[in-house]
Amino acid sequence: MENSEPFWGQRALEAWPEYLSGTLLTLELTAISVVIGLVFAMPVAFMRLSKKPYVWMPTYGYMFFFRGTPLIVQIYLVYYGSGQFVQELRSLGLWNLFREPYFCALLTLTLNTTAYTAEILRGAIQAVPYGEVEAAKAVGMSRWKQVTRIILPKAWRIGLPAYSNEVVFLFQSTSLVSIITLMDLTGVARKLVSETYRTYEMLIMAGVIYLCISYLIFYVFKLVERRLMRHIRARPDAQLPAEPAAAAQRA
Repeated sequence: MENSEPFWGQRALEAWPEYLSGTLLTLELTAISVVIGLVFAMPVAFMRLSKKPYVWMPTYGYMFFFRGTPLIVQIYLVYYGSGQFVQELRSLGLWNLFREPYFCALLTLTLNTTAYTAEILRGAIQAVPYGEVEAAKAVGMSRWKQVTRIILPKAWRIGLPAYSNEVVFLFQSTSLVSIITLMDLTGVARKLVSETYRTYEMLIMAGVIYLCISYLIFYVFKLVERRLMRHIRARPDAQLPAEPAAAAQRA
């Protein structure tokens, strides 16, 4: 009698369209959050570096909260907590946005990555050699040119390795949006587990997808880092200077 029992992993492979749909949603949330977060992180970082208390103190509080609390708590606060302000949000015309889990997830992820990215950029800006800034001042550069041509390019080179980790962590953290009914990669895996009772197959498949994409992100950032740092890498055709004694003999 022929055995009709599927081989291990067959059900997970057959569910590839659902995994693909969840993966696309995960990548979409990650990409949009990273882009918006990067745009807002730059002014937030400079506000954090301000010496004016009314500028840096609120910024510090925002960064302290989003870096010091779990992302799952932040998602709950935005998604479920906004329901306590229905009238206020309706009066502002925002309730239709906050009632959608997609918007709440995107907003929370963006606020979270903005705080982390701003902290990375703040540290990188402070690590820019002061002599380079002084040289820019000496040649008469305006403050705007110092920031755009000297400080920010150097800071991004310094902070790029840490920022690549932040992007990967954000990508993996999107798995938490499944708790507010979004069918991302983790949400799809949980749904398949409840339907098939094949926990290992479905979750291992999701883990493999996360692993592959995470290392792909690391690889892309590694290529970018090599390109930005190519001016300080040793040339393969460079020759070591001759020893003084050998040079004297040849002379």
